[in-house]
Amino acid sequence: MSKISRFREKLIEKGFDAAVISSHVNQRYLTGFDYTDGYVLVTRTKAYVLADFRYIEAARARVDAADFEVIMPETSMLVCVASLLDENECKTVAFEDYTLSVSSLERMKKTFVGKELVVGASEIADGLRLYKDIDEIEKMKKAQAITDAAFAHILKVLTPNTTEIEAALELEFFMRRSGSEGIAFDTIAVSGSASSLPHGEPRNVKLEKGFFTMDFGARYDGYCSDMTRTVVIGKADKDIKKVYDTVLHAQTAALEFLAEGVSCKQADTVARDIINAAGYEGRFGHSLGHGVGMYIHENPRLSQGVPADEVLRRGHIVTVEPGIYIEGLYGCRIEDMVAIMPDGSVYDFTQSPKEMIELF
Repeated sequence: MSKISRFREKLIEKGFDAAVISSHVNQRYLTGFDYTDGYVLVTRTKAYVLADFRYIEAARARVDAADFEVIMPETSMLVCVASLLDENECKTVAFEDYTLSVSSLERMKKTFVGKELVVGASEIADGLRLYKDIDEIEKMKKAQAITDAAFAHILKVLTPNTTEIEAALELEFFMRRSGSEGIAFDTIAVSGSASSLPHGEPRNVKLEKGFFTMDFGARYDGYCSDMTRTVVIGKADKDIKKVYDTVLHAQTAALEFLAEGVSCKQADTVARDIINAAGYEGRFGHSLGHGVGMYIHENPRLSQGVPADEVLRRGHIVTVEPGIYIEGLYGCRIEDMVAIMPDGSVYDFTQSPKEMIELF
């Protein structure tokens, strides 16, 4: 069943007559077409892609005519949507409450005269995106293969004179040259004392001695990858070795725990207990992992904050990224991206080595 068919099925189940899709990600998810200005309208029997002159030629070439009618409105976009709602006799119209701005919602209310605007389109779309099919998994495999290659590349080109910003840019340039349509998120490349910042920003300083954490990812055909590797600049002392070995132990144990049906909360506990038992309680201040797809952060979450009965299911893709961060000294994180495959098996997308690497 196509994505638009599954969306329509859920739309009807919820008793809606139509849904207006305004977010870039969900438009691309449903149509396979990447554009940033327009609307997708889904009714109980039809679906439409509304695009302006800048995108109309590409939309007509790339959108499946069996599923969508492609329209270039002669009036404003919203007026055209309102006309189509009238034409399809739609009364109850769902909007994307997770992403729609208040001002955009007010414009819809003024334009869609006689319609009942209700929340629910985001829940339907995000619920579908939670479960990746084989085609989506293949795209994420390609994204991660680019990311793995970037890590292998950066290890060959780093020098003692490389700055954090230069390292981040080199990773990004390599991924673009290798087929990524863009970065999945802002690249993290922080060394020395700055590595204690889980989401630190690359600085215009030469790589400092100690841990050097690189968290980065590619985007392939709309789908993200996410990986973190921490290396050591210089020689690791016993404290650095203990931190690294503890993080690696926690990550390995969590990866071995993952399976269809296991508790998302318990997965976090497995890694957290190892870190706490090693004497680093309070130093692992974020969750074990998060879902990945067209957004870099999606559901499900591997976290202490999720309900105890929330479990991993087929089609879920999550990161496994424990870390230890000691303020003012250093931090270490190791991250893989893992899928519960449609057949129930577990697949680790990430192929980069995890043994401790010392440079210079």
